[in-house]
Amino acid sequence: MKILLITLAVLPTDPVKENYVRKVKNCVFSIAFPTPFQSRVRLVAVSKEVLEDILDLDLSVSETDDFIQLVSGGKIVFGSIPLAHRYGGHQFGIWADQLGDGRAHLIGIYMNRQGEKWELQLKGSGKTPYSRNGDGRAILRSSLREFLCSEAMHYLGIPTSRAASLVVSDDVVWRDQFYNGNLAKERGAVVLRVAKSWFRIGSLEILTHSGELDLLRMLLDFIIQEYFPLVDVKEPNRYVDFFSIVVFETAQLIALWMSVGFAHGVCNTDNFSLLSITIDYGPFGFMEAYNPDFVPNTSDDERRYKIGNQANIGMFNLNKLLQALNPLLNPRQKQLATQILKEYPVLYYTRFRELFKAKLGLLGKSEGDDDLIAFLLHLMEKTEADFTMTFRQLSEITQSQLQELVIPQEFWALKMISKHKLFPAWVSQYLSRLKSNISDSDSERRKRMTAVNPRYVLKNWMAESAVQKAERNDFSEVHLLQQVLRHPFQKHSAAERAGYSSPTPSWARDLRVSCSS
Repeated sequence: MKILLITLAVLPTDPVKENYVRKVKNCVFSIAFPTPFQSRVRLVAVSKEVLEDILDLDLSVSETDDFIQLVSGGKIVFGSIPLAHRYGGHQFGIWADQLGDGRAHLIGIYMNRQGEKWELQLKGSGKTPYSRNGDGRAILRSSLREFLCSEAMHYLGIPTSRAASLVVSDDVVWRDQFYNGNLAKERGAVVLRVAKSWFRIGSLEILTHSGELDLLRMLLDFIIQEYFPLVDVKEPNRYVDFFSIVVFETAQLIALWMSVGFAHGVCNTDNFSLLSITIDYGPFGFMEAYNPDFVPNTSDDERRYKIGNQANIGMFNLNKLLQALNPLLNPRQKQLATQILKEYPVLYYTRFRELFKAKLGLLGKSEGDDDLIAFLLHLMEKTEADFTMTFRQLSEITQSQLQELVIPQEFWALKMISKHKLFPAWVSQYLSRLKSNISDSDSERRKRMTAVNPRYVLKNWMAESAVQKAERNDFSEVHLLQQVLRHPFQKHSAAERAGYSSPTPSWARDLRVSCSS
C-alpha cells in the first residue's frame, strides 16, 4: 500500500510541531500523531468492499497484527506524516470560530489500482491541537453507529464517506451520554474512514474569518484542481463555477437523504462536505413513524435540524459558503453567485419530486404528482405510519389488492394508513395516475419500486441492539447488519427473523440518540 503525501507537499502546515490545544493560524493542517491505546485492541468489523475495492487489500490482511496496529493508531505507515485539519464552522447557526479535527488523524492518501485517490482518516485516535476540551477519543457506541451507517448509506446509493474498519479497546473513556450529569464508563474505539476528501464548508470559512485570503485562494485552487475536474482552475470565474456545482450537488444530496428518511442530526457547516458527500455521522437517525418534525439529536432543543428542515439548512450553509468566497469575487461574480444560490430551492424540489415519483412507480409527468405525493405524506403523518415500510409495501402490494381496499396483515404499515378516512380517496387518485404509465404493467411497476424502496435501513433500535451485544464483545449482530445493509432492497431471511422489517419493538420506542460520542 503506497501512501501519498500530496496535501503535505502542497498546502501549508502549522510550524508549531508540539501537540497541545491552541489557536492555529496561517495553515490548513497541523502535524499530529495518533495516541495508541494502552490496553488490548479487538477488531470489531471490517468492510470487505472497502478493503478490496478501494484499498486493494485482501480481506485476510485484516487478521494481521500490523493491520490492527495501523487502524487503531498504534503504528503509522513508514514515511507518512499524520495530519489534523484546521477548520471552523457555524454550529446551530452561530459562528463557533476554530474547530478542526479534535480526535481525527489523516494518516495518508492512497491511490488505488483504478487511479482513484482516497484519504485515510482515523477517528477517535487521540488529541490534536483542535481538541478543545475533548479527550481525543471516540467510544464504541458512536463508532459502531458510524461504521454501520456510512456503509449502509453507500448501498442505498447515497454519496458518503466509507468505513474500512472498527476496533475497540479496553481503555476507559468517560461520557455523559445525555448531558444530564451522569458520567459513565465507556470503551475507546477507532474507525478508519475513507473519502475522496474531508474538506468541508468550514475549511474555507475559517480562512475568511481569519483574514487569510491568500491561503483561502491557495486552498480553493487546490480543491478545484484535485476534486472538480469540470472547473478550469485558470478560468477567472472558477470560484463561481465551483460554487454552482456545490449548490447543485448539495441539493441532490439532501433530496436523497429525504428519500430514505435520513436525518443527519448535526448539519453544521463544519459537517457539510464541499464534495457533497455525507460525512461525520453523529446523532443521525432514520425516521421510523413519518414525522417532518423528527429530530434524532437529543441536544437539538430548538429542533433546528429536524428532518423537514434539512433543505432549508442546506440553503443556510450554502449562503455561509458564499460569504466565505465573497472576498475573492468581484461585483459581477458576486451577483452571479447570488443568482445561483437563489436557484437552490428549484434544484432541490425538482430532485425531491423525481425521487418520490420513482418511489411511487410513476412514469412521465402529471400536474397532480406533487399533490399525490403530499397527500400520501399527510396520511402517513396523521397515522404515524412507518416511512420505510410504507413505500416498501406499496412496492409489493398488487394494484388489485389496493383497489379492493383489503390490505393483508403482512402489509402492516399500509394497514395503519388504511384506517384513515381519506385513504380510499388517495388510493383512487394513485391507481388513476398509474393508468397513465405508458406501456407499463403491475409487475413492472413493482419491480421498479422494489429497486428504489429499501426493505432495510439502519433504524435506531437495530443499531442499539448491536451496540448492546458489542459492549459484551459479541459482534454477531454487527456482522448480521453488515450483511443485511449491503443488500437493502433484497429480502433477507435472517433479517426477517430478527424483525428488521417489522414494527419497532416495544422496548425501543422511546430510544434516544445522544450527541455524546
